[in-house]
Amino acid sequence: MAKQDFCYLAPMEINERFRGYLPVVVDLETGGFDRDQHPILEIACSFLQMRDDELSIKSAAQWSLNPYPGSIIDPASLKVTKIDIDDPLREGIEEVDALKTFFLLVREEMKLAGCHRAVMVAHNASFDQGFLNVACERCNLRRSPFHPFTALDTATLGALAFGHTVLREACLRAGIDFSEARAHNAAYDTDRTAALFCHIINAWDYRAAWSEAVADGEGS
Repeated sequence: MAKQDFCYLAPMEINERFRGYLPVVVDLETGGFDRDQHPILEIACSFLQMRDDELSIKSAAQWSLNPYPGSIIDPASLKVTKIDIDDPLREGIEEVDALKTFFLLVREEMKLAGCHRAVMVAHNASFDQGFLNVACERCNLRRSPFHPFTALDTATLGALAFGHTVLREACLRAGIDFSEARAHNAAYDTDRTAALFCHIINAWDYRAAWSEAVADGEGS
């Protein structure tokens, strides 16, 4: 088959675009940098969709978490995140309840999208992935919907696409609004990370690249 004859005629669904994986954009705000002793204080996620071959944000969710018993909070982290643990309007819930609700939503989205597993999309993904994996062990949650070690990191993608690993700078170079005053809030950072991820994915001409790869494989 000639290269020019190979093409995808129908718009791709998200499960086809990512090989059966559902990309879920995630951001965690924590009480420090040590995953073994600092708690997760906020979880936010954005779910994505494919429409006419364009990736876009579909919906979002967020949770405030109470520090788990015995955890330690670095006061410097609260100065950055501006989280007030004692705020009665914060409506924090227990870590295990937040994770169960979060994972249930992810599984529902996986089912709707026809995906067999979720893959985390995050900025500096190893940080969020590490905290999430340790929290699952702590809560004895053995069936996380997320791949245990594969992730899509927008810091790396930002370096590739725009020559910058900082979320704010990558967004600005992509023409995406970014408010420093609203940063370090899980819901806001997730939304900006999702916007950046969608922008980079949509800018890549995957049809041409995939068509050429398949054609080369068939011709060899």
